[in-house]
Amino acid sequence: MAKAVIKVKVLVVYYSRSGNTEKMARAVAAGVEETGVPVELKPVSQAKAEDLLEADGIILGSPTYYGTLAAEMKALIDSSVRYHGKLEGKVGGAFTSSGGIGTGNETTILSLLQALLVHGMIVQGAASGDHYGAVAVRAPDEKALEQCRQLGARVARLVKTLQR
Repeated sequence: MAKAVIKVKVLVVYYSRSGNTEKMARAVAAGVEETGVPVELKPVSQAKAEDLLEADGIILGSPTYYGTLAAEMKALIDSSVRYHGKLEGKVGGAFTSSGGIGTGNETTILSLLQALLVHGMIVQGAASGDHYGAVAVRAPDEKALEQCRQLGARVARLVKTLQR
């Protein structure tokens, strides 16, 4: 008897004004692709709350503004309230870029993760590197881009594991 083929998809949604968070988003998407999982990369301006329903994994990226996420990303999260309970069991992740060390990148990641957790999503941390999600200070360097690729791959692997 043939084993059923399970199709999964990861959605990466980001906001980027300077281009730094977009570079990170592209690296996150590359990490997802490396696992063989299809990925959809969307700027938040093109994303709708309904898009979240269609993905098995959701990774959100935002620059750090005043120690928290950008209003554009918060608007998407706020609009997702109408789907409360429908994202439960999906896999989530987050990443951020900031203007400097100690400017709130960790609180931004936690704000993004809190929204995913309130939706009942599953978040896997990393034992080494950036524990909560990928972070870059100013333009992402190669280390930050590698953390992004690892984040994408980690979420994709967990999605595949949970869909078995």
